[in-house]
Amino acid sequence: MGLLGFIKDYVLGFWDYETPKVMIVKNKPLGVIYRGVQFLVLTYFIWYVFIKEKAYQQSETRPESSVHTKMRGTAVQGDRVHDTIEYAHPSEGFDVISTTVRREVTYDQMQQTCAEHFSVASANCTKDSDCTPGEVNFNGNGRRTGRCVPYYDQNFKTCEIQAWCPVEEYAAVREPPLLEAANFTVFIGNTIRFPAFNVTRGNIKVAPNKRKRQKYLSKCHYDEKKEPYCPIFRLGYIADQARENFDELCKTGGVIGVFINWQCNFDVDASDCKPTYSFRLLDTRKDLPTAGYYYRFAKYYSRDGVESRTLIKAYGIRLDIIVHGYAGKFSLIPTIINSVTAMGSIGICSIICDWIMLTFIDKNGVYSEKKFVDARKDAIQPMSTAFTIVSYGSNHSDLSDGVPL
Repeated sequence: MGLLGFIKDYVLGFWDYETPKVMIVKNKPLGVIYRGVQFLVLTYFIWYVFIKEKAYQQSETRPESSVHTKMRGTAVQGDRVHDTIEYAHPSEGFDVISTTVRREVTYDQMQQTCAEHFSVASANCTKDSDCTPGEVNFNGNGRRTGRCVPYYDQNFKTCEIQAWCPVEEYAAVREPPLLEAANFTVFIGNTIRFPAFNVTRGNIKVAPNKRKRQKYLSKCHYDEKKEPYCPIFRLGYIADQARENFDELCKTGGVIGVFINWQCNFDVDASDCKPTYSFRLLDTRKDLPTAGYYYRFAKYYSRDGVESRTLIKAYGIRLDIIVHGYAGKFSLIPTIINSVTAMGSIGICSIICDWIMLTFIDKNGVYSEKKFVDARKDAIQPMSTAFTIVSYGSNHSDLSDGVPL
């Protein structure tokens, strides 16, 4: 036959038309498999695709959202009273807000020369030649002068530097953690809009006027069942929901994600679309130098005509508000598409059963002969067409008797 004949047969066979042939196979195991696969396919589409995933709906997964946050509370530490301005950054924010829960303060720093901290690489010395003048260690605190000086009141020496002195690592005063911050409250207002359906929802209870709304918010705290529309949370509650110990967070700080989830079905009343909240720690809690959350800032002032500053290393709890939204509503187009897909997928049942029948059951080739028929091979003799004419009320006996012509 050769390659040329194979190509010829393939090209000619490409234009052949194939049509399914119905064949009833009296085989009970095969029938059980066929109905079982059909049941699994139908169950998948009815329960998972249409009921669980709501494939009959048009969906909106990229809503427009805005977040407004406020922190309130007062804490007493010794003789000092802390208010919102001191611990909240910013006191009124957007999708990120933090509160200071512990501080390390270095007082009265001035631009002068002092000993470098001993933990800085190559800072320890015994003589001036160990220190290179003008060298700057970017992991250190300043520029070296080239002198080897005593390390403050200790009996060893380090390289002298020009910097804000004294250095933080030596002079910082560590304040106790602000455990009362567990009772600070955070207001998290969220408004979300689904452009595809032109629906806007908020996480605050609807009130007849602004006065009643403020009165409601001044007394409520969030409760999933009793107060789902009161977006005011205690910091201690947020830490508990994130499964973290608040006292430990006060020591190292931390970043907690506040997730607002909107799952809306607009086939029912839009008022049933309520937010749910979840909380999770976002930073690592392992014993690493980068564990926790802290930042530095300084308060500058003039002392005897010399610029001075107080350096504050603040450990805080930062809240990152992350909004997720999904909405769906019945639409004819996705319903038709997924229904056609479901009906087409039922054809998989016949393919699977045909393969089982022809591979494992059809040992003597009986089924394959019945299933696959080549019409060109069977049409050896031309088929004659016979007509039977029946006449009613005629006198000609050859037509009345139904004689074929």
